[in-house]
Amino acid sequence: MKYDFDTPVERRGSHSLKWDVKETELPMWVADMDFKTAPEIEAAIKERAAHGVFGYSVVPDEWYGAYADWWEKRHDFIIEKDWLIFCTGVVPAISSTVRKLTTPGENVLIQTPVYNIFFNSILNNGRNVLESPLRYVEGGYEIDWEDLEEKLSDKQTSLMILCNPHNPVGKIWDRETLARIGELCEKHGVTVLSDEIHCDLTEPGYEYIPFASVSETCKRISITCIAPTKTFNLAGLQSAAVVVPDGQLRHKVWRALNTDEVAEPNSFAAEAAIAAFTKGADWLDALREYITANKRLVTEYVEKEMSGIRVVPGKATYLLWLDCSGICRDSRELARYIREKTGLYLSAGAEYGQSGVGFLRMNAACPRELVMDGLKRLKEGTEAFALEQRYKSISGNV
Repeated sequence: MKYDFDTPVERRGSHSLKWDVKETELPMWVADMDFKTAPEIEAAIKERAAHGVFGYSVVPDEWYGAYADWWEKRHDFIIEKDWLIFCTGVVPAISSTVRKLTTPGENVLIQTPVYNIFFNSILNNGRNVLESPLRYVEGGYEIDWEDLEEKLSDKQTSLMILCNPHNPVGKIWDRETLARIGELCEKHGVTVLSDEIHCDLTEPGYEYIPFASVSETCKRISITCIAPTKTFNLAGLQSAAVVVPDGQLRHKVWRALNTDEVAEPNSFAAEAAIAAFTKGADWLDALREYITANKRLVTEYVEKEMSGIRVVPGKATYLLWLDCSGICRDSRELARYIREKTGLYLSAGAEYGQSGVGFLRMNAACPRELVMDGLKRLKEGTEAFALEQRYKSISGNV
């Protein structure tokens, strides 16, 4: 393989949020890969650093061109330069948009289980979270259309945050589904804020569809957040973009981002994005193959070695959604137990909404030896947990 994803990178001592844990613990929770970024991006950052002067930066024309070319070639979506606004991150863009396009006390709709920070962006700004839970049917997820329309029709619902592809369940929404969401939102006067940060992390042979590309309706009512940060492991460089085709809506978003002072790049943000989208395609294709093999390994191991747990099939993201309902009602207790017993740190599904209570989220974007280490710890922890629960049940303590 041209790129090395097998060699572990020591991240302890690097002020890593993910690895700020005990020496004996293995973190597989936050969506942060344990791979070095593409060497072409490293080279661009080193070249910029060698300049030695790090004053205020502007967004160069090359940044706009890099995004537009990538989305046209990889996703068959033509983005005009005027539609693009630089932002320091997808989460800042979401929070700023919530503040600008809604008023305190209004509803912001999300489809749960979903990325937990959506809750923060809504609640911290005095808005109401309105959950439209996805239906969990035969081990997979689908939209409850009746529930969705009922909640979109609420006069206090003014914004919907769409996760496309969907984190944590790994769902790639098809064109027909996205078009129907757009039609319902237009019908009820709801703007769609589409978080598409995981869009390039699909399995080979599977591609995501940009919400704004589906129809003129979707284009007109949409605000789309995109970035190279998840794809190329660049979250710490604070580099993202917001795509808003409609001029009036775009002006509101531009005002929101500038009012919150999150629309100016640091010295490396633009350069890293340009390098990623102009030189990172080969690295990304190799990464997708590697992550897919990791996810397959986890699925096969769980099926063969463990009982009471199943992996929910998903074709996007490097995150695995584990159905633990066979051994527990509330995975928060299970996650705590596994961490205390084995040191494996996973995310409890309740963080992603009430419908995630019986699930765990596992990050498989790491060298294969760490994946195997995590799986052994998961097996040890769940077996011990199940045994303890059986003992308590027999002894009458539960």
